[in-house]
Amino acid sequence: MAARFELLVFDWDGTLLDSAAAIVAAINAACDDLGLPAPGDERARHVIGLGLRDALRHAVPDLPEERYPQMVERYRHHYLAHDHELQLFDGAAALIGELAGAGFLLAVATGKSRPGLDRALRISGLGEHFRASRCADECFSKPHPQMLEELMDELAVAPGRTLMIGDTTHDLQMARNAGVASLAAAYGAHPPAELDALAPLALVHQIEEMARWLRTHA
Repeated sequence: MAARFELLVFDWDGTLLDSAAAIVAAINAACDDLGLPAPGDERARHVIGLGLRDALRHAVPDLPEERYPQMVERYRHHYLAHDHELQLFDGAAALIGELAGAGFLLAVATGKSRPGLDRALRISGLGEHFRASRCADECFSKPHPQMLEELMDELAVAPGRTLMIGDTTHDLQMARNAGVASLAAAYGAHPPAELDALAPLALVHQIEEMARWLRTHA
C-alpha cells in the first residue's frame, strides 16, 4: 500500500528530546535570578514550543520589556548548563533512522533558535536524517503556520501529504492553521485532554506506540 504521508515534521523538545523538565527548571531559575515570582510548573510547561521571547512573555507577563534581554540571558545560562545531559526519549533515535530508511522526508519545526537546534542535532547525532528544519528565530512562532508552509514549499510536498508530530497544543494548532494533519505525542509538555481537543489523528503515549502507529498509518 502506498504511503499516506511523504513529509513527517517533528517538533523537538518534548517530542524527540526529553527536555520539558529542564526547560521548566531554567525558566523558574531565571525568574529567581531576577527576583521575580516563578510562574510555576504548569504555566511554564504550557509555553514550551513557543519561540523564547513569546514563551517568556506568556510565562512572566508582568516582566517589563526592557528586562527581557536579562531574562533571555539567564534562561539560556541555566538551560545550556545542562542541555548536553538531556537524552532522547527511548526509541526516538531508532525511529528516526527507521523512517529515514523507509524513504520518508523528515523535517523539524521547533521553538528553538537556529544555534540551539543545530547544537541539539549535533549532540543527538540525528542531524543527517532531517532534510530541512525551521526555528523560531527564522519564522513566526507557533501556532503561526509559517514554519510548516516553508518546509512544505522547500521540499515540494502538499499539505495533504504532510504530517506534523508534536507534544503541545502549539504544534497541533500550527498544523491546523497550515491545513496539515497532526499526531499528538501525549507523553510531552501538554496534557492529553488539551491535545485531544484539537483533533489529531491519534494520541500516542510513548515512542514505541508512535512507531507502531506510523508503520500502520503513515
